[in-house]
Amino acid sequence: MKQNITVGIDIGTSSTKIVVCGDREGQNNVVLGFSIVPTTGMKHGYVVSRDSVLSSLKSALREAQTTSGIKIKQANISIGGIGLGSEYAIGNSVVSRADGVIGKVDIEKAISNAESSIDLKNKSMLHAYPVSFKIDGKEYPVRPEGIEGLKIEVRTLFITCFKQHLDDLVGILNDAGIKVSNVIANPLATHKILLNDLQKNYGCALIDIGSETVSVSVFENNTLLSIHVFDIGSLNITKDLALGLRITPEEAESIKLGALNFQSVPKKKIEEIIEARLSDIFELIDKYFKKIGRSGLLPAGVIILGGGSHLHTIESVAKTMLKVPVKIGHANIPSTKGSIKDKRLLVAYGAATLDSDKDKNQRNQNSYSDNEGFISVIKNFFKQLMP
Repeated sequence: MKQNITVGIDIGTSSTKIVVCGDREGQNNVVLGFSIVPTTGMKHGYVVSRDSVLSSLKSALREAQTTSGIKIKQANISIGGIGLGSEYAIGNSVVSRADGVIGKVDIEKAISNAESSIDLKNKSMLHAYPVSFKIDGKEYPVRPEGIEGLKIEVRTLFITCFKQHLDDLVGILNDAGIKVSNVIANPLATHKILLNDLQKNYGCALIDIGSETVSVSVFENNTLLSIHVFDIGSLNITKDLALGLRITPEEAESIKLGALNFQSVPKKKIEEIIEARLSDIFELIDKYFKKIGRSGLLPAGVIILGGGSHLHTIESVAKTMLKVPVKIGHANIPSTKGSIKDKRLLVAYGAATLDSDKDKNQRNQNSYSDNEGFISVIKNFFKQLMP
């Protein structure tokens, strides 16, 4: 019996992660092999040197293929960076059927109408999330297929990224001999792993603190409300420690990770430096929550992940600044060698398993042949995820 193999690739600023998944002993999405290698040629989540990023990717591919015993030919990729963002738009369409029953085509026409009102200059559309519907001016809380009406209105959340960044990543994957099957925004690769339906229904946020960026995704009523990426990250803490303590960046990074203890430096001073930068980060996040009307109004709180989530004072600082429940995101990723607890693999694992519960035949037919056709396929795929 042919094994269902899926691969997720997360090319980040500091490291490139690859996860190879398959079915083993009746269990789906088991990690057969993975790799984490340093990335060179990236800044703030963007490609600044194609050759350097390609070299990092090839190293990660060799290691992932060695640990899994599988030749990697295609993969789902995640995408982040400060150009990742979200925007709402409203679209309308007239019901096409003579009997007035709304069909999938009518919904897609309304979403396309909404998309046409968005300025996509230098941007690519990644996902479309219909979040609310009106039929003949009356709001409906559910997907309106099968309901009778004359006119449908759909409010849709569109997730976009810089077109050049997407083209660069896909080009690098192609140069490495990898065909891109699907693309997913980084914050969306982890929500099914870290969040349950209750959290997403009540209202919560995922905060991913990377080395040079912080991404925030907000959920409510079991749907995505917004995505935003800030041009700041845990590397800023390293720089602050290096300047404040007059030490090398390498020593500062070791202190931040708790691997190096300077007897000559008071622990309190180290904590003050770290907490000052964390306060800056969470102040930015709270301002964003205020902008979207969710400051202090997330009953299920925030879940923090990413390289910066290990800092031991981060929960207390976040609770003080955001005034909501805070927890560190944890997930035991199933593996042939037991559970993997390395949080650095969450995005790559989420990318590898993003469509495991959907039409696998459709997944295998999706490839990046041309930008508009590819984005259309991805957008339609994510429409199917909504209630």
